[in-house]
Amino acid sequence: MRAAALVLPALVAASPVAQVVGNDGWADAPDPKQIQIVEASFSGSGCPQGTVSTSISPDKTVITFGFDAFQTEIGPGTKMTDRTKNCQLHLNLKYPGGFQFAVVESTYHGYAQLETGVTGNFYSTYYFSQDAQATTTTQTSITGGGIWAEGQVYTKADKIPTASYIYSPCGASGILNINNRIALTSTNSSASGFITDDDATVAFTQQLNIAWRSCKK
Repeated sequence: MRAAALVLPALVAASPVAQVVGNDGWADAPDPKQIQIVEASFSGSGCPQGTVSTSISPDKTVITFGFDAFQTEIGPGTKMTDRTKNCQLHLNLKYPGGFQFAVVESTYHGYAQLETGVTGNFYSTYYFSQDAQATTTTQTSITGGGIWAEGQVYTKADKIPTASYIYSPCGASGILNINNRIALTSTNSSASGFITDDDATVAFTQQLNIAWRSCKK
């Protein structure tokens, strides 16, 4: 199995567009390290029960998922259901009351081998269960052929626009969902390709960029 990783890297202070401004004019946001993962689960065709391992760090700020079945393929001998898989991560989070936060950046790594005519699309949708209608989705596409025909590691770097920020619910807890979906299409019936995602690490200290804002009364 080729290694592929989904990583949410580097935590920063509140962004200027979403900062909490104190009396001194500077951002007055809580310490992002106060976010903790209380519980985590997963669902989807790319991560059926019995194919995923999870590990949470002692300080409950980093969680690692290991996948055995999150892989897609297309070409002769494959089925339609092989062409797209998804795995949705559900993270039950605890954070300081009176504030909200939003994920603003994330980075994914994976492996793709795609012949000419095959295109791979990797979608990531972020939303909180308390407001499932408010979502933001990013997409990365890989066109087969060239270096991809031999197989390459790829990086999916998301930079979520300010207008697309989604914020956690006010209070002291929320469920963040990250729905990752990989889909393959082809204009050449004889061409083959596959993409795998073998592990995912989500961290809320050194490996997540977020923006804070105060709850509106």
